[in-house]
Amino acid sequence: MLKLHINKVVSLKADILSGLTVALALVPEAVAFAFVANVDPIVGLYAAFMVGLITAIFGGRPGMISGATGAMAVVMVSLVLEHSVQYLFAAVLLTGILQILFGVFKLGKFIRMVPHPVMLGFVNGLAIVIFLAQLGQFKVADENGVMQWMQGEMLYTMLGLIALTMAIIHFLPKLTSAVPSALVAIVVVSLAVVGLDIETKVVGDVASIAGELPSFMIPDVPFTWETLAIIFPYSLILAAIGLIESLLTLTLIDELTQTRGQSNKECVAQGLANTTNGFFGGMGGCAMIGQSMINVNSGGRGRASGITAALALLGFILFASGLIEQIPLAALTGVMFIVVIATFEWSSFRALKKIPKSDAFILVLVSGVTVATDLAIAVIVGVIVSALVFAWEHAKHVIVKRSTDENGSTVYEVEGPLFFGAISNFKSQFQVNDDAGDVIIDFQNSRVYDHSGIEAIDGLAERYTQAGKKLHLRHLSPECKELFSKASDCVELNVMEDPNYHIASDKLS
Repeated sequence: MLKLHINKVVSLKADILSGLTVALALVPEAVAFAFVANVDPIVGLYAAFMVGLITAIFGGRPGMISGATGAMAVVMVSLVLEHSVQYLFAAVLLTGILQILFGVFKLGKFIRMVPHPVMLGFVNGLAIVIFLAQLGQFKVADENGVMQWMQGEMLYTMLGLIALTMAIIHFLPKLTSAVPSALVAIVVVSLAVVGLDIETKVVGDVASIAGELPSFMIPDVPFTWETLAIIFPYSLILAAIGLIESLLTLTLIDELTQTRGQSNKECVAQGLANTTNGFFGGMGGCAMIGQSMINVNSGGRGRASGITAALALLGFILFASGLIEQIPLAALTGVMFIVVIATFEWSSFRALKKIPKSDAFILVLVSGVTVATDLAIAVIVGVIVSALVFAWEHAKHVIVKRSTDENGSTVYEVEGPLFFGAISNFKSQFQVNDDAGDVIIDFQNSRVYDHSGIEAIDGLAERYTQAGKKLHLRHLSPECKELFSKASDCVELNVMEDPNYHIASDKLS
């Protein structure tokens, strides 16, 4: 009993310390994504606080961190520019409602349809995106306000501080794991910059993070069908992106921690968080793979880590903005570079030579599309390509064996699934002109999976009828018989042996 109590205390300590580390990393991310969405930095910070807190309390994956994300910010910018930030708040509110419905109807299970190569591509692509996002920290404004790459001493200072941060994160765990190495690195580098009066970019150079408590407000938009027509397409896209990124991050954290989260519960929590954002002036958000990796690598496993991160972020906004604004961006960039290294699946380079070429192509494709567009499009493209590859491969598995029975009838025994992808191969294996006058097609070792299969059989029956030959179809389900409009008078069914399964067909729905 005492041992259990000690373990809980140790776990709580790890959650609190890792949560503080995450909170520090959330600040520049939230500010940067607010700029992407063309809204005030405080709107991004409010979103990071509210989404982080609500999902930490009610979500289905303890230890996963949520907040304002770039994937959703990219979609928001056109809505803000064309209309106003109030329309954004209305769209975020509707986004939350859609996500709640997704969870209530238990649709989160469909994340299992994402193949492993798509998952690897998602992880690698996101690691590249996180890396590229940090490159913006290497730019400074010139006298005309144009952003230029750092040069000379400023660049060397930035690189040196990043290297110091990464070295502390890498080597400190070899000495002690009492405190998260990322938190120690941020504190040490910050003290070094202040104590040695090193000139470098700090959080305050990006934006002020000072603010008040978020207050309740109803989005100031007309409650009309026209408004709904404007925000609904954005809400639908935001809901899809948010859930895809959240559920894929949930799956990744499941693998890292060897535990299992609840996808439908997470959908509801994400929806509740975004609905709250719509009423309290936040830009909305979803799970963040970078911060989630920081949390897990720092020892955060429970809900306390996410709650601590959110409350600490609020504390920074209300009471400690002056101190947080003095943190060097190099320290936070170093932390994110470590996240990139830990997130990227380096083993996938070796796997490319061992796995099927189609899987290797999908892995590279999803990584590239993630970098070029966004996560949602990449995953959808990956799933579609995977499905087409699956259909193509299984189309080759339809085998038709031709023989003659004791009555002189030509017998075709079909093996394998009959669906849209296998139709051409299926039809090419019949020799209508060379067959006997009585032909039997036996489907005992085959199944008809869609209406394309039914149409192929129907067309085959018509070819035999035109050739003046009698065709018998055996071991088909009752549903199949119902669809044979042209060959109904020549269908023979073995009722005792017919399987009673259902096929997907518009005629039967």
